[in-house]
Amino acid sequence: MKKLLLSLILTCSAYIGFAQNQQLISYEDIRYLLHNNLSKADTFLAAKGYTLTESKAQKNRKYSLSLPQNTLNTIEMRSDGKKIFMSVQTNVLEQYNLLLNSISQYKTTTSNVGDVQVYQVKDLATIYITVNDSAQFDPLKKDYDIQIVPDKNVVAIN
Repeated sequence: MKKLLLSLILTCSAYIGFAQNQQLISYEDIRYLLHNNLSKADTFLAAKGYTLTESKAQKNRKYSLSLPQNTLNTIEMRSDGKKIFMSVQTNVLEQYNLLLNSISQYKTTTSNVGDVQVYQVKDLATIYITVNDSAQFDPLKKDYDIQIVPDKNVVAIN
């Protein structure tokens, strides 16, 4: 009975941890979102658990995902002709780490300009990351502002 209960607890905790990482955005997700139009982004991000919170115009979208422990992941997408620009605001450390780990094999250049970390990702985009202290003044929580600007050869397919 103890073994059954222990295995059930371990299985549930592994499932919860795995499910949270499935909602975060990685290199492959960014690649898909930059190469497809905004209506496909609606479906893709809805499947990941994001809700469309704001759609002022056909060319602007804002998606949000509320996670436990008062954390938030917000994605803003803007279509400018055939290019899609992305912005991710988050206070989830796992999102920051997942993004850096997933682009690590595709980085061509890395630099720091002031407080901004700049990553040039091969054949995809330039990623600008700014890390700020959170409003609650918790030393363990940071606010991450991630701007993704696609390369000139990356266009969305309608």
